[in-house]
Amino acid sequence: MMRAEPAAAVPHPTANVDPVDRLIGRLYRGGLAVPPDGFRRWALEALRTVVPFDAAIWGTGTARRMKFHTCTVLNLPAGFPEALEASQAINPIVPALLRRIETPVDMRSVMPDPQFYSSDLYRRTFAPCGIERILSTGHVDSASGLYSLVTLYRFDRRQVFGASDAERVGRVMFHLFNAASHAFFLQMSQRLADRPSGSAAAAVDATGAFHDAMPRFFDMLDRHFPDRPAQALPFALPADGETVVSAGLCIRCEPLDELRCVHIWPAGPLDHLTRRERDVVTAIAHGLSFKQAAKRIGIAPSTVANHLYRVYRKLGVYSRAALAELVYPETRADAAAARIADPESPAAAATGKERQS
Repeated sequence: MMRAEPAAAVPHPTANVDPVDRLIGRLYRGGLAVPPDGFRRWALEALRTVVPFDAAIWGTGTARRMKFHTCTVLNLPAGFPEALEASQAINPIVPALLRRIETPVDMRSVMPDPQFYSSDLYRRTFAPCGIERILSTGHVDSASGLYSLVTLYRFDRRQVFGASDAERVGRVMFHLFNAASHAFFLQMSQRLADRPSGSAAAAVDATGAFHDAMPRFFDMLDRHFPDRPAQALPFALPADGETVVSAGLCIRCEPLDELRCVHIWPAGPLDHLTRRERDVVTAIAHGLSFKQAAKRIGIAPSTVANHLYRVYRKLGVYSRAALAELVYPETRADAAAARIADPESPAAAATGKERQS
């Protein structure tokens, strides 16, 4: 009797997946699972699985200032970012990064080892932290002017960053920066839940400098402010919680930790009204009488009438029905569909009478 051959082992679906490709997939999925304020640290730890390193820094700032406003460090003293910024004038890797954006730069390629290890740069900035090997990558967002730097460090001088390390870092970095923005956009989308469709958001500091932004934020700025200054807000920030209209855009600010979140969306007719006028419009569009609207809002019926008069003039409407169509534009579409489907329907007859009046 012949013995059956053992069945061949079925390889795991991800067994042959390139580790860099697997990491890239993890980075984008992480935007859904990792809290935004912890994403950078998590992403750097994930990067370790394909490029071993002992410490790292991920800083973001404006390209024109070359100063970090957001910084994440792994296994380094809290004061290291400041020491690194202070060394820019004598650090040859900085101009190399600016010339070779998105390309990993090894310190050995811009300063030979004998020169580096005898330099003030090494003695003052890196040696106190045990740093012996350095591999940096820079990224610039031309729309926002944001500059990001990710630098990997090794503490063993014998463990140089090789060509394969640089190749892997080069493949990952674009996706690392993009996934971080993706995580931010997901956070912003949650904040935009009560905003009109088509809204966009950006995080800025007190000076108006960008810290992150949705791509469509800049698209909308370009449409409404075609001559705006590059990499800067073309309007003054309103007070937190206040909505203003400028050049056809609604602008609203809310606190975002130490920053401010700026929401923008195309202004509709009702966005040009004051808050009290919008309260009156909503009540009247719901079919309330002046007296009922006054009771709901907490003002006198005569005040409701005065507000409504100003609303009519601002919006160029002259009836409650026209006002309701601005508040609920879908009613106009429903009526049009009713006329097409059944010209004798009550909806069609009502809209026909309104056109005649």
